[in-house]
Amino acid sequence: MRKTATTGNKGKGIRSDCYITLELTDIGGHNIKLESKVKALFGDAIIRQVKDIFNFFEIKNANIHIEDTGALPFVLAARIEAAIKQLIDTDKEYLQELIDENKYQTTKDKNRFSRLYLPGNSPSLMINAGIHKPDGIILDLEDSVAPDKKPEARFLIRNALRQLNFYGAERMVRINQIPDGLKDLDYVIPHNINLLLIPKCESSDQILSVNERIKAIKKEKGIEGNIWLMPIIESALGVIKAYEIASTSDNIVALAIGLEDYTADLGTKRTNEGTESFFARSQVVNASRAAGIQPIDSVFSDVADMEALKQNVLVSKSLGFDGMGCIHPRQIRVIHEYFAPDEVEIDKAKKIVNAFEHAKEKGLGVVSLGTKMIDPPVVKRAQKTIDLAISMGKLNSDWREELG
Repeated sequence: MRKTATTGNKGKGIRSDCYITLELTDIGGHNIKLESKVKALFGDAIIRQVKDIFNFFEIKNANIHIEDTGALPFVLAARIEAAIKQLIDTDKEYLQELIDENKYQTTKDKNRFSRLYLPGNSPSLMINAGIHKPDGIILDLEDSVAPDKKPEARFLIRNALRQLNFYGAERMVRINQIPDGLKDLDYVIPHNINLLLIPKCESSDQILSVNERIKAIKKEKGIEGNIWLMPIIESALGVIKAYEIASTSDNIVALAIGLEDYTADLGTKRTNEGTESFFARSQVVNASRAAGIQPIDSVFSDVADMEALKQNVLVSKSLGFDGMGCIHPRQIRVIHEYFAPDEVEIDKAKKIVNAFEHAKEKGLGVVSLGTKMIDPPVVKRAQKTIDLAISMGKLNSDWREELG
């Protein structure tokens, strides 16, 4: 009895994707049926790619039906490979070239005001995400992907990491909850990822297991460079163990909180006021600062209410968070604007740095501003505020000259 495999998405509203029905046969060669609105323009190229993939996997006879809604080559390749691997057992990978635009690394202290979540099995949402300029783009393998779609989403995310232009955003993947998420690592670690998000983290052991697997894959594939981690605290136990988690390893750059799952764990409802999560958010901030990493707040789920988002960001910043997640590109501008230093913060920072430099020029061992002594950590924080304001266009790089 012949076996048939299906992958991809089809139906009303689906675009930039394809739906593959694949059947391996004993005779007949490659029988390719293509339905596509762009068949006249790209039909020959699509058929050539299909045949190239079949030849790579040494498939001599097959019936394939492609229902195309504008899938880019990396999407088509992912869908076909996922279908093939439902039918045959092979370790071969059909890898397209890693584009030059994505060969950048990121630093531990990079700004992470915004991170945009994208469902890992929906290519249409991935393709132009980088043009909205989030600090990070998260290709999600966890909650946004149906359980039966996770295997094929891994191929799509792998190919996206290699072929999709992220326009300078930090390339992030949220894996599944450990231990299941360890299987995801084979599909992302070798493909120039910058950062992994580890959901529902409740112990340092989960971090250690991830790093152990990362180390093994990097050794096997000859991979260099840092792969950062951002554990997500989403339960009462995770909150209690926040510092233990945050301080587990040097490649942890941030600790995030996920309030939807956290409030569900408490048995309460999430509100805009956030009183039910005040303790947890404060705990995550405190644990992060104690461990010397960035505290990152949860997403704000009402994508239509920009005023409520603004107020949420201001509260988040007042609690000590350095950024938050977002689920729609329109949230990015508000998040950046209100997490960035305001005029009062910038003016204070300028005065502190200026006072420090004048004291240094005079050879003074003590720095003061008015009647207050200025400690080195205060100066360091002020300089960071200035650097951030300059990078975001809120302050001219020659601000010292303007002071006179």
